[in-house]
Amino acid sequence: MKTKQIFFMILMLVTLQVFSQQNDTPIIDRDIFFGNPEIASGQLSPDGNWISFQKEFNGIMNIWVKKFDEPFKNAKPLTNNERPIGGYFWTYDSQYILFVKDNKGDENYNVYAVNPIDVAEKESGVPVSKNLSPMKDVRVAIYQVSKKDPNLMWIGINDRDKAWHDLYKLNIATGNLELLFENNNRITGWDFDWDEKPRLAYRTNDKGFSEILRIDGDNKFTKIYETNLQERAYVAGWNKDNTKTYLVSNKGDVNFSTLYSFDPQTEKVEKIESDPKNKVDFGGMFIEDNTREILYTSYTYDKRERLWKNKEWGKMFKFLESKFKGKEVGFSSFTKDYKQMLISVGSDQSAYETYYFNSDTKKLIHQYTPRPRLKEVEQHLAKMEAISFKSSDGLEIPGYLTIPTGAVKKNLPLIVLVHGGPKGPRDYWGYNSYAQMLANRGYAVLQPNFRASGGYGKAFLNAGDREWGKKMQDDITWGVKHLIAEGTVDEKRIAIMGGSYGGYATLAGLAFTPEVYTCGVDIVGPSNLFTLLESIPAYWESFRKSLYEMTGDPETEEGKKLIQEASPLFSADKITKPLLIIQGANDPRVKQAESDQIVVSMRDSGKEVEYLLADDEGHGFRKPNNNMAMWVSIEKFLAKHLGGRYQKDMSEEVEKRLGEITQDVSKVVYKKAAKVEISSALPELSNDLKEAAYQYDVKIEVQGKSIPMQMSREVKKEGDKWTVKDASTSAMGNSEDVVYLENMVPVKRVINQGGQTIEVSYFSDKISLTMMGKTKELPLEGAHVTNGAGYDFLIARLPLAEGYQTSFYSLDVMSQKLKVMKLEVLGKEDGKWNVKIVNVENEKELTTMLIDVNKKMASQLEQVVPAMGNAKIMTTLK
Repeated sequence: MKTKQIFFMILMLVTLQVFSQQNDTPIIDRDIFFGNPEIASGQLSPDGNWISFQKEFNGIMNIWVKKFDEPFKNAKPLTNNERPIGGYFWTYDSQYILFVKDNKGDENYNVYAVNPIDVAEKESGVPVSKNLSPMKDVRVAIYQVSKKDPNLMWIGINDRDKAWHDLYKLNIATGNLELLFENNNRITGWDFDWDEKPRLAYRTNDKGFSEILRIDGDNKFTKIYETNLQERAYVAGWNKDNTKTYLVSNKGDVNFSTLYSFDPQTEKVEKIESDPKNKVDFGGMFIEDNTREILYTSYTYDKRERLWKNKEWGKMFKFLESKFKGKEVGFSSFTKDYKQMLISVGSDQSAYETYYFNSDTKKLIHQYTPRPRLKEVEQHLAKMEAISFKSSDGLEIPGYLTIPTGAVKKNLPLIVLVHGGPKGPRDYWGYNSYAQMLANRGYAVLQPNFRASGGYGKAFLNAGDREWGKKMQDDITWGVKHLIAEGTVDEKRIAIMGGSYGGYATLAGLAFTPEVYTCGVDIVGPSNLFTLLESIPAYWESFRKSLYEMTGDPETEEGKKLIQEASPLFSADKITKPLLIIQGANDPRVKQAESDQIVVSMRDSGKEVEYLLADDEGHGFRKPNNNMAMWVSIEKFLAKHLGGRYQKDMSEEVEKRLGEITQDVSKVVYKKAAKVEISSALPELSNDLKEAAYQYDVKIEVQGKSIPMQMSREVKKEGDKWTVKDASTSAMGNSEDVVYLENMVPVKRVINQGGQTIEVSYFSDKISLTMMGKTKELPLEGAHVTNGAGYDFLIARLPLAEGYQTSFYSLDVMSQKLKVMKLEVLGKEDGKWNVKIVNVENEKELTTMLIDVNKKMASQLEQVVPAMGNAKIMTTLK
């Protein structure tokens, strides 16, 4: 007891020292950092007559517009979305604003158009936005927006095949879609020249290698360039006469990505430039559309530097920099003649501001400050400095360090803030809301650009492959050791924190190096890399091999070993320091059960753990009240364990939501999936089907919407086999599912949907699945029931009785995996058996049937499908 009192007194003394150092620095309201900006994302219309921007409407950031010469107070809203949009832009003729929007975070984006001169509807308060791709469960990719005919755009839609996008031409005015190319060749993208002709296609082959293909005619492609899993290349533009491309590549013995001239006909490659300092990758280039001239190239060291190719533009940029000394100037938007523009100006210690600039008149006019309340307190913002240190193997690791304003750089509490990704993204110099918030509360903040971070060369990027939890984690750990050795931070007050991969690094840090950290904050961090790899969306198929290159291949024994060792979930018992876990209940990548398991493990071993679980979030907190509640909890947690400052007040709405998502860890239950015994075969089912036709009403409820469908079923005898065919019709299209039965045992299943055919063949010891021209065989070691057409016929012929239970395998066609399903008869309702069937590994995947005893079929069937955002599908026999 005395030891604890002494430690507490020391912590209080150190805390008082930090507070005294920050006497003149007020606690900045967290809403200033994380509340909605007043105005953001401004754009000039191409004709210069309008300014569009995002601003809060009904509590959500939506698109607004005003005439250029009007004050912002006269602006009108154009959208009334329930979630912040994914981005927007003008058509070249300034007639429409186009934007993309998903459905409550499902990451399936449709493209919408709204006319800024249309009159607002009375009910919504905004004009009608037209959905140009009105399809469910698709993710639209935008490849090209026409300037020659601003009414046209080329997009990709993955309605036919979720993994690959077909190419369409879209008429914005009419909404007409014209299919140009059905993608059965693993095409991942297209490149258009100045004449807006598709000249090149990108493809990922079976090995995961990337190919650039020359388009030689309809459905005729010639491979002209290839990179392996350790290399990267892309076309950054075309030269003036469309004969050559600007190719950025690190192929071969090139470490730092380089800009080349590449002739797609002769395949000749000529170097244009690479980093003159030989330190970083080629950063980017800016081409003026009218002259087709490269205005500058850029490279990002600790900060970004531009190499101006056009003297007049270089001179203009120097003029702008002279007006904003010590700040970064960036281009946000241009009119079509490139004479008028919006520029953004800011730094690590200042609020960003947006100005209008006319290059002819040199007129510079302030337009808006996204966070004016931040502007009022920017004198209290902390300086971000670039640092570097050596990792365990001597590799030089760059990063950024933010020291609290007014604090002495000695014995400070530290937050290691780890970025997501991990391969490719990096942290940058500039204003960072997380770093500033934490620094304001009294913490030094380290942001390491660990190996696998982008921009530092091919060798650095690939050095993280198969090093999750190992050398990648060392890079973070050695950053902490570096600051301890310098005397900057107190080794007894160090926290690790991050989201997504940063959350993984938090769990890995506490599990693999618990002696380094005082506590940790895990924000939607994957703890089980097996689950992470299994749950990638279908449209990531082209990246699958690259993901395996990073983590290990789960289909090999060596890869499984790597993944097992790197997954913190399997070392949860080694986490001994206090941990705050922030989890979305609907996260498809980080399963709630994994966080539950870590919580239970720590609680039962007497370790301190706190748990936030939001029932309306997925992989990250997006809703304002959830996000603000999360930060209240983070602040309080860090203050408790590191002795920093803490803003106690909050709005009633945030306080209420915090109470709702804060879990009582004493009541958290982790249900370990019990080992389920599956019999070698089902009992013999009565072969008493009769030819018949049935009609069903189907309703799909997903994310607040109800989608009606009609389904017909036809049962026919064909020779010695029965066929059961379910045909569905809806606004989303038609589908057909046919199951062939022999003595009530499935022998074949054929699915036709969206132009794609999937065929399944059933054998006593295996299931053969053929889709997209490829066949995969899955070993079968027990009873199996097909969940296709006639699923309920098979269930109805089991020996159902009160309390009856059995288990069997069922094939999930989309994931190409066998699931273990558990069946239980709950009782009788109006003479019908109430049957529940649940996925043993995911209890949210649930099917209930009301089995008519006399008809031996379901009169009603209800399914909950987690893969469709917990959609509920209700099927009722007419």
